[in-house]
Amino acid sequence: MTSQSTPQSHASGSGHHIVHNHSSQGQSLDQALQQAGFYPRLVADVVDDALDGRDCLAHLVHLETHFDRAEVRRHITVLVLTEDMLVITHVDDQQLDDAGEQIVAQISTESVPVAQIRSVVLSYMYAQPQNYKPTDPVRELTLSIAWSGGQRLDVGPASCGDPQCEADHGYSGTISQEDIVLRISAEADGLQAVQDAKIFARALRAVNTASSTPVSHSGSIPAPRPRSGVFGNRLSRGHQR
Repeated sequence: MTSQSTPQSHASGSGHHIVHNHSSQGQSLDQALQQAGFYPRLVADVVDDALDGRDCLAHLVHLETHFDRAEVRRHITVLVLTEDMLVITHVDDQQLDDAGEQIVAQISTESVPVAQIRSVVLSYMYAQPQNYKPTDPVRELTLSIAWSGGQRLDVGPASCGDPQCEADHGYSGTISQEDIVLRISAEADGLQAVQDAKIFARALRAVNTASSTPVSHSGSIPAPRPRSGVFGNRLSRGHQR
């Protein structure tokens, strides 16, 4: 397993400059796409086109496989961080005939200014926390990124805590703000994938917190910049329980 170091942020005067060493992640972006093996040349060209010549500071490639009866379905999500943008690419494929000779790829890209990102949330899962040691690996990591103000509502029947109570207590729920969610499991994706996700999240936080909203000479804050791309629906990707 490749040893890793975290991206560093160096302050100079009033500005912040992010320095990212690609070797800090387990693989380069091209290597990660090749290992995923999901139309790597096609995905690489689409991502390169979406970057518009920007340099990659950090990346996260997440491939999922689902079994639907006798059919195996895969899709890939690629996050690429630049100095000013978060570029998100998602690719699905679909078989049009029983013989599998006619296949189409559905591709979506979205470019989000890092200054527009509202929150970066990391959720960790550790096994046997009572025996925790600093060297224990994270069992599972969930990365949630919000930028558009979209919200997810989870609602379920409410209870009073009494297992014998049959009264109707209505419903309770939680509202979470998220635009994309990726769940990376050490068991399914490997320890390196979890570590790479942590490194990507640190780089994203560093760039996001270093960015600031410009103020006009009149002192007023300008309206938010329009989004460069829009997915048909919000992405929520990860290993389902």
